[in-house]
This record gives sequence, C-alpha cells and structure tokens, in this order.
Amino acid sequence: MLKAKSEGKLAKQICEVVLDHFEKQYSRELGDSWSTVRDVLISPSLWQYAILLNRFNYPFELEKDLHLKGYHTLFQGSLAYYPKSMKCYLSRTTDRLPSERHQTGNLKKYYLLNAASLLPVLALELRDGEKVLDMCAAPGGKSIALLQCACPGYLHCNEYDRLRLRWLRQTLESFIPQPLVNIIKVSELDGRGMGDAQPETFDKVLVDAPCSNDRSWLFSSDSQKAACRIQHRRNLPFLQVELLRSAIKALRPGGLLVYSTCTLSKAENQDVISEILNSYSNIVPVDIRGIARTCSQDFTFAPTDQECELLVIPNKGKAWGPMYVAKLKKSWSTGKW
Repeated sequence: MLKAKSEGKLAKQICEVVLDHFEKQYSRELGDSWSTVRDVLISPSLWQYAILLNRFNYPFELEKDLHLKGYHTLFQGSLAYYPKSMKCYLSRTTDRLPSERHQTGNLKKYYLLNAASLLPVLALELRDGEKVLDMCAAPGGKSIALLQCACPGYLHCNEYDRLRLRWLRQTLESFIPQPLVNIIKVSELDGRGMGDAQPETFDKVLVDAPCSNDRSWLFSSDSQKAACRIQHRRNLPFLQVELLRSAIKALRPGGLLVYSTCTLSKAENQDVISEILNSYSNIVPVDIRGIARTCSQDFTFAPTDQECELLVIPNKGKAWGPMYVAKLKKSWSTGKW
C-alpha cells in the first residue's frame, strides 16, 4: 500500500490494486490528462469542498465571513438556468469548514460537497410544482440541492440500499423544514422496477447511478474486497442501463432525464448513454455544452462524444469531479427502434 499525501494525522492509504487498474484504463481513455487527474485523486490534501448554503436556515453571518476570506460564489457566469435561491461558495484553496453535527429538530446551515455534483442538479432545471424522482438518492446531497433550486409539487427520493437509506433520511431531516417534508416521499425500492410501478408519472427524473466511485475506490482498505470490486465493475453498465430504462418509463412525454456518475469510466458513462440513444426513438439528447462554456473558470472538462454530455475531471486548483452528466428528453412519439 502506498502512502497518500495528507495533512491529517492519519494519512489515507492508496489501494495499489485499484490504482493499477485505473492506470491501465484511464491512461488509455484520458490520454495525457490522466497523469494530472491521477495526482489529484491520490492526494486528499489537494481536494476541495464547496459550501452549499441552506436556504431554509440561511447563515447570513457565515456568508459574510466567507466573503471576507475570499470565497466566491459558484457559477459566476450566466447559466441559462441558475436559481437565485441556490447559493454555493468555494475557495481556490483546500480550506474545509467542519461538518455540522446532526441534531434532531435543528436544521443545518450548510452542506459540504464536491462542487461538480451540482451540475446534474442544475441540468435537471427543476421548476416549482413539478413532480421529480431522485431514483438513487442517498446520501441525499442532490435531493437537498434540488430543494435549494425550487419547491417541487412532489419529490420522490428512492434508495435501494438499506444502510444508505438511513443516511438519506437523516440528511433530509437535517436540512428540510417540516412543511416541505410533506411533499417528499422516501422509499426503499429497486429502481429497476419503478418505471413499471409509476409509468409516465414524473416531469423530471435524476438517475445518479451506482458506479465505480473513483475517489473512494482508490482508498479501499481491504485489497481483496477491492479486487472483487474491480471484477464486478464490468457488470455495472448493465445495471445502469436497466435503471435508465426504468427512468424512461417513469418519465412523462416531454419530461427531462439526467444521468450522472462520479466515475471517469467510459463504459459507465458515454457507452451507457449511447446504448440508450440507440435503443429508443423517443429519447433525444439535449445539448448541455453551454454549461461547460460558462463554468470553465471553475471546472476542467474532458472532451466527450455527444453534445448532451459533460465530464468534469479533477485538476490542481480545480479539484472537482470526477462527475459525468448526460441530459435526455422524452419526446411525444412512442416506442423503441
């Protein structure tokens, strides 16, 4: 095991099995960019944390303090969709605020997150009153971010993993006031069956799919488990395609679907979306290249095959990602090819 650079007392350990696997795959898929991405991924001391302010318990004093310390708001450029109610601050440095403790009955003031994880939320363009499904919602950060953008008529947060479901419930309880809780349904269902159970129900669907989480996999403490994960990695695209097929069934005609992962893997990203676009005549890509143009001062984007895709890759001073985002629309025509 190699020792990672860390400013903490206990340095994280890099799992060589995973690193070797990533070296082979990503040097091929990312080319010259991989060495820089690799340096950031294996060095937690370079990682950055954005601060999403909670509009339901707004921290005015903290906001003043962040301004004084030189933090700036994310998405300073003019995105076509950017709600004023969403406030996210970040620093060019690796400063990190402490996480707030969960206290029943008290709403937290802010949520620490990888800034790139807001891109799928913004791509969904949530409006007041819409019905939205967050199909793989734990730990809940994207659900929280959606509620910073708008007040949906109905938000269904689903998580199949029981342990992660508890985490999701606690996150929602920590950030969302009681009146809004009444419009939120939390379930523990297999996402692959949700489309059949609730056909053409939702205006917007977010599929933040289970994936090979590059950041956490690199620090697997058990080499045998890590090797097993690598073996099972090839099965993930099949699950991801099935989740998307279910999401398409659950989406009403004219509705928007956003797919996201926190991996660099082409098999789990571009190849999954190509499979979907080649399978359906009523699913059309939505151009999101404007986000990349607007946000290039805060994020580093890798080239992708389709106009409906973004891939954020970690860079020094912009250590956000990995985050893949794809945006699709269900047209009014029906059926598959």
